[in-house]
Parts: sequence; C-alpha cells; structure tokens
Amino acid sequence: MLGSMTLLVDTHAHLCDSVFDEDREQVLERARAAGISGVIAVGETLADAEKNLQLSGIHSMIRPAAGLYPTFLDFEAAAKMCEFIRSHRDKLIAIGEVGLDYWMVKDESGREMQRTIFRSFIDLSKDLALPLNVHSRSAGRHVIAFLLEANAGMVQLHAFDGKPSSAMPAVEAGFFFSIPPSIVRSGQKQKLAKMLPLSSLLIETDSPVLGPSPQERNEPVNVLTAVKAIAELKGKSDAEVIEAVAENTLRLYGEFLS
Repeated sequence: MLGSMTLLVDTHAHLCDSVFDEDREQVLERARAAGISGVIAVGETLADAEKNLQLSGIHSMIRPAAGLYPTFLDFEAAAKMCEFIRSHRDKLIAIGEVGLDYWMVKDESGREMQRTIFRSFIDLSKDLALPLNVHSRSAGRHVIAFLLEANAGMVQLHAFDGKPSSAMPAVEAGFFFSIPPSIVRSGQKQKLAKMLPLSSLLIETDSPVLGPSPQERNEPVNVLTAVKAIAELKGKSDAEVIEAVAENTLRLYGEFLS
C-alpha cells in the first residue's frame, strides 16, 4: 500500500469499455487497494464521453475525459465533440483521446482530415485550458511537430511508439509521455523509458489493452507493472519512480485532481 499522500494515477484507460461492465467496481477496488488514487477515463466517441461522465458520478476514482478517436474521419462528429467538451468543461479532466493515426489511415486525404480535426481539439485545449491526451500511432514525430507548430501547451503523449530521438523536441517543450504495462514485452517502450528523463514520464494502462500479457484483459492496477519496469531500466527504486510520476501527474493535471 502506498502512502496516503501519494497521487498515483492511471493517466489513460478505457474504463467505459463494455468489458468492464460486469466488474468495474471490483476493478477499481483492486486499484484502490494497491494505492492508486485515480484513473483518467478517456473516450473515443460521444457515447464514450457521456458514459465517462456518468461513471465519474458513480465512482469517485474516475476522472472523465472526452475525445474523438483519430480514425473517425467525420467533421460533424468532431464539431459535436467540441461542443460537448465546451458544455462540460467543468467536469472534464482532459480532451482525449485525440490525435493522429497513420497506421490505420494511410491515404493523404484521410490524413489531412485527421490533421484538421486534431487542430480543432488543440485549439479547444488552449481555449479551455484543458490538457490533451494524445494518440500518435505510427505518427509520433508528425504529431509532435503538429503540436509544436500549433503552440500546444498541456500535452500527454500516450503509448508513444516512435524513437526516443523523435520524442526529444516534445520533452524540451514540456510534454509528458505515459508508459503502459506492455513495456515488459516491448523493446521500443523500454528504450523510450530508459532514454527519456524521469521528469517527463507518466504511467498509464490503456485498459483493457496494452497489459503485461496480450492475452489478458488489462486493468488500472497494472500501472504498478509499468512503475517497476521503469525503475529497473533507470536504476531507481519503485518509490523514486512513484514519487516522480506522481509529481509529473500533478504538474499536468493537478488542478483537475483536487
């Protein structure tokens, strides 16, 4: 059990997913018992955003976010999501997940739509002073360049799959990178966590995926797996990593976690 003052947060999880409908309370209780104080529940659709808000009213550990997954190439859906975020700004902790996905979307016209939609969320983030929780699959350096060009401020890059060298401009800009439990089976994530400064790292699960085992449902308690892996890679104690990522979480999300 962690100290009562430690703010250990799973900064990216899909707790609205129906795979948690039968035992969500037990999932959260396992996390709570392990010393995890909160879970940022991201969404991919308007239905997810509405469910995250509903769940946050039931479970005090859940901090809701709202976003449109970047494979939804729909300007109308993006406009509706922006309107939803504006109208619920006081209840949301982040805009996410949003971003670019060049793994699924390979044609240039689709990618241009992604960029236009992503820019609308970046502008909204600046307007509302809400952090961005960003997806960047196979588009890491493109996302970072786009964020920097748009003068984005509060940014979390979730499950970044690029090279550590591609991440450095984002580190210099004060962005954060969240590490999932799949680090134990990902050489890329291990290189990223080893090379990036501890002051730039957060932890996440991306539940129900990106767990220690690809065959098993992931859940928030597994952020501790990410902590242990980061500690081993950096030659630090678990406590030192927990203290650092807790401080980083406060730097990005502090006012929203009180």
